[in-house]
Amino acid sequence: MTLAFLFDLDGTLIHSDPIHATVFVELFAEHGVQIDEAHYYDNIHGRLNDDIFGDAFPGTDPRAMADEKEARFRARLGSEASPVAGLLPLLDRIAAEGWGSAIVTNAPRANAEAMLAALGLADRFDTIVVADELARGKPDPLPYQIALDRLGATASRALAFEDSPSGVTAATRAGIPTLGLRSSLSHDRLLEAGAVATLADFSDPALAPWIDRITKETT
Repeated sequence: MTLAFLFDLDGTLIHSDPIHATVFVELFAEHGVQIDEAHYYDNIHGRLNDDIFGDAFPGTDPRAMADEKEARFRARLGSEASPVAGLLPLLDRIAAEGWGSAIVTNAPRANAEAMLAALGLADRFDTIVVADELARGKPDPLPYQIALDRLGATASRALAFEDSPSGVTAATRAGIPTLGLRSSLSHDRLLEAGAVATLADFSDPALAPWIDRITKETT
């Protein structure tokens, strides 16, 4: 079986969380609820849109609000997109070694495709697993289980990369060693969620031992 590298998208491959936070603050304010960036990271970050809007605005149409939020996000994405440091060399190595790769995201497919296109990475992953298209999203392990199945991989021969508690929980519940990206949360917070280690970015020396570990699992 192949080695599998499974990547969250928002905040893991791209510094998109500040854009999301700004849009949530604006949209909540338009509906009479004042939040700030700290509230976004504590209560919204990494969750499914339907749950976010359903909890915050009972009696409204959460899907319509989610669609509006994501349209605003895509409109702001534009030239602000840049990959997290070290990502491109890692993807080059994955391709050269013939290992499997997947995006596993709670973002809508339109967002995922827009972000990957903005980064120039639209054709760099074997599959994209979108929670909206499954029965359950993160923090449920189903999206990661689906990714492993599509790649023909097992959890012991995989690494997951996440930046949110819900994402780390999903990957670890699928049995996958998960590395937390410190893009918005602290080392301690990511470890509390279940990450085996944390990275500043994909050039962090802490990554190499984990690649070596799953490589040895295949020998």
